[in-house]
Amino acid sequence: MLASVGQPERRRVGIGRLAFNSLTFILFFGLVVVVHNLPLSWRARKLNLVLASYLFYAAWNPPFVVLLWISTLVDWTAARRLTVAPTPGRRRFWLGLSLTVNLGLLAAFKYGSFLLANFVWLAARAGVEYQPADLDIVLPVGLSFYTFQTLSYTLDVWRGRMRPWSSLLDFALFVTFFPQLVAGPIVRARDFLGQCVEPRRVDTDRFGWGLTMLAIGLFEKVVLADGIFAPVVDRVFPQAPSVQPWQAWTGALAFSGQIFCDFGGYSLCALGVALCLGFDLPDNFRAPFAAVGLRYFWRRWHISLSSWLRDYLYITLGGNRAGVWKTYTNLFVTMLLGGLWHGASWTFVAWGGLHGVGLAVERRLGQCRWAARPGSMTLRLLATLATFTFVSAGFVLFRAPDFETARAIFSAMAGAGGRGIDWARAEPGLALGALGGLLATHWRLRETTLEELWAGFPAPLRPLLLSILFLATLLSTSDDRAFIYFQF
Repeated sequence: MLASVGQPERRRVGIGRLAFNSLTFILFFGLVVVVHNLPLSWRARKLNLVLASYLFYAAWNPPFVVLLWISTLVDWTAARRLTVAPTPGRRRFWLGLSLTVNLGLLAAFKYGSFLLANFVWLAARAGVEYQPADLDIVLPVGLSFYTFQTLSYTLDVWRGRMRPWSSLLDFALFVTFFPQLVAGPIVRARDFLGQCVEPRRVDTDRFGWGLTMLAIGLFEKVVLADGIFAPVVDRVFPQAPSVQPWQAWTGALAFSGQIFCDFGGYSLCALGVALCLGFDLPDNFRAPFAAVGLRYFWRRWHISLSSWLRDYLYITLGGNRAGVWKTYTNLFVTMLLGGLWHGASWTFVAWGGLHGVGLAVERRLGQCRWAARPGSMTLRLLATLATFTFVSAGFVLFRAPDFETARAIFSAMAGAGGRGIDWARAEPGLALGALGGLLATHWRLRETTLEELWAGFPAPLRPLLLSILFLATLLSTSDDRAFIYFQF
């Protein structure tokens, strides 16, 4: 139930000690809220949040707090210097410093082993035998998130979209704010720093809604992702060559439910915790399984990343301004790099490439314009199910540890399954039932928000529903698991 253990992909130290789904975090959060509401100056309260955020991050691996300091100081300094640089060359120097440091940290810690392994493979193809020492690199939790966050600040200053921020304390809080530090959402400086100017007041309604989001997020993670979907996924993918077609489809669909409830649950927790402290973070998910077409899926799924890639990569490459085929190329390159952002593996690159091809084909056929105004609700529903099916099939590449596993799952999904695997009869039925409920909820939320839906319940019913969510989470017997996006 509560607490977490690491994902097997990359080695970590101390992961999960202050994850949202741990009793330690609940105690930590309660203490932060108490101090935050003491009659202290606004500067002292911001300092409390910064120190709490460093403590939160140090619970994973204390030495990596240095990386936070590096990102903070480099980007804060670079943004200030490039605005007063006397020549264009000096401006480019400070921007280049920010790019080099941020992308260099990613390359060294996240992609170092991947790049070395591919170099060894290429050398072997050329007839050169080279066996380097094992790098055994520990991936700092949240590195992909906070490097993109600080880098966007420097790029916005470079483009003239905002002025450099004068307060280093405010900027440090922007970089390290613990609710979204390790798995997003990726917050823009122009959306966060303005909230640091005046003291943030939290009334009873906002605090209550923050706790409600935290409760819903923990329910999604502990009960749905870990308790219902994960057992099915973990049984299917390790036995990929043996699964029958219906088992392969069940595993793929269950992973769609798991990845959403895991990451969407984390994002809800982050928004809820931030709101309890008086800060507003942007939504990261808006009923993505109700999307009609891939273009709209990516406007609803991991919104902070997809909008980051659009604003700082796709548009920088030229967007759709340089002709049809250049637009397709820009889409494809953006999605390839978006896949690589998720993990140092060719399966992630292939997953991104699949979505790039899908977006290009969809654009070519004009499907998005048709889907935006379908002729009937039936057509809209069919288009939504088609989009969800494509997304779920693509998630096989996301979940599979290698191409051989992905190939076996795809073959089974196409009808060429194995002898079958044994599992508890209730597991697949429970997972598919929960997925049906999840899809129905997304359909209901397609044109509204979770807060509006919650407010629509009768007032006496809301405390009862909240109690049920808390009890289900506390009484869950699911295995302890880290949030999936901690590995990215």
